[in-house]
Amino acid sequence: MVSEIIEEKEGIEDIKRLNLWRRYQSTLSFILYVAVRRLFPKSRLRIEHSIGQGFYCYLEHRLSIRDLQNLEKVMKEIIAKGIPIERLLCTKQEAMRLFARDGLKDKITLLRNIDLKKIFLYRLLGHYNSFLVPPFDFTNKSPLFYIKDFPPGFVMVFPHWRNLKKLPEFSPQFRLARIFYEYLEWVKVLGITDVGELNSAIKKGRGAEIIRVSEALHEKKIVYIADRITNEKRKIVLIAGPSSAGKTTFTKRLAVQLLVNGLRPLIISVDDYFFPHSKTPRDEKGRLDFESIKAVDLEKLNQDMLEIIEGKRVILPKFNFKTGERERGPVVRLPPYGVVLIEGIHCLNDELTYKIPIFIKFKIYISALTQLNIDDHNRISTTDTRLLRRIVRDTHYRGYDLKGVLCRWGSVRSGEERNIYPFQEQADEMFNSALLYEPAVLKKYCLPILKRIKRDEVLYEEAKRLLDFFTLFNELSDRDVPSNSILREFIGGSSFVY
Repeated sequence: MVSEIIEEKEGIEDIKRLNLWRRYQSTLSFILYVAVRRLFPKSRLRIEHSIGQGFYCYLEHRLSIRDLQNLEKVMKEIIAKGIPIERLLCTKQEAMRLFARDGLKDKITLLRNIDLKKIFLYRLLGHYNSFLVPPFDFTNKSPLFYIKDFPPGFVMVFPHWRNLKKLPEFSPQFRLARIFYEYLEWVKVLGITDVGELNSAIKKGRGAEIIRVSEALHEKKIVYIADRITNEKRKIVLIAGPSSAGKTTFTKRLAVQLLVNGLRPLIISVDDYFFPHSKTPRDEKGRLDFESIKAVDLEKLNQDMLEIIEGKRVILPKFNFKTGERERGPVVRLPPYGVVLIEGIHCLNDELTYKIPIFIKFKIYISALTQLNIDDHNRISTTDTRLLRRIVRDTHYRGYDLKGVLCRWGSVRSGEERNIYPFQEQADEMFNSALLYEPAVLKKYCLPILKRIKRDEVLYEEAKRLLDFFTLFNELSDRDVPSNSILREFIGGSSFVY
């Protein structure tokens, strides 16, 4: 009971840190926009996905190194002056008039297609903008950042959420950048890059078409990955990704496509190789640390994999999460044309399969790498996409309450940052499990859950942030979501058994 209270307290502190970090980001985004308007008044700034400890941004024309240096200089001048950022409550019509004055067509499209009568705007040096998470009231409250060239755009790097007083080193993630670019090409197929355009399409009755094309693009990528594995004759496929990325459904769909190619997949979970609780390592606070690679019986896992690929009969373990003990699992033998699919958070780390020859391994990183933006200056966080999936799944199907899901999220993220993200660039392939339409479908599932948090509760601010997010989306029925969709892993109705 005492440990649960401590964990809840730590979880609430993590939520506060994350929200402070989001305000830091909004403030820097606003300052960046104002600096761009000053230096390149006719250019359209778009703030995109998270990459390399910052936001990837681009203008309609390529900026030189000198341009980027000048941009950083102007931003630092605005920050140093500690200029007030004013908050104004406007009617929708007044906001649209102000946005029209500055040529912010994306924000006008959004407002036209949502049912809001009033909206908060923010003013800095005569420029107006809107943000889902409000910026700070003074520019000097977000002092740390730098800009790095990352063609065809640039990255604005800022502090990590756990330490806003220190700037991280820029880590270019070229493979991750390519998968974001691939998704951008997908959304171009649908003609939708912003929430306003998605809402407009839903209002016009294109919802079913958007679902079908989005799912077809997923299937096309899975077929491509299956073909690579087949053509390269890999025997062990390692699949890793953060929480609620959709790893289980992806693995099952990949297995189907491998069957189509004449291969016989055998699916194995790393979790079944956990040590018993008596041998599980503990973290710095004395808690069982299941996210440590040392919680896995690496010797047995590697020995079993070697025997399996040699064609021997192997008794697999089965971990009982209720008792904390490892039990006898099924007896398996890899058939002719067999391939082993291994799923687990450490699968990109070569330490997990240290005895397996590298040339027979194929690594896949999967995450919900959201490319749909709210508008040009407000991105949809990849981690928020996964959090919303987790809220629906864990409250509907795993017996957790919302408070528990929210309070654990900071700890989950920390584990991912230690055990998954450092290895993602080592993947042979990356799969983006985000679906363009999913927030519009998740809306009807999430709203009743989030509304359970009352105004006087400590988690109200976080629940309201997510509720405000859904006010920007027109609801879309899940009727046309296919039974093998990754989204079905979270909302139910899947044709797969989990």
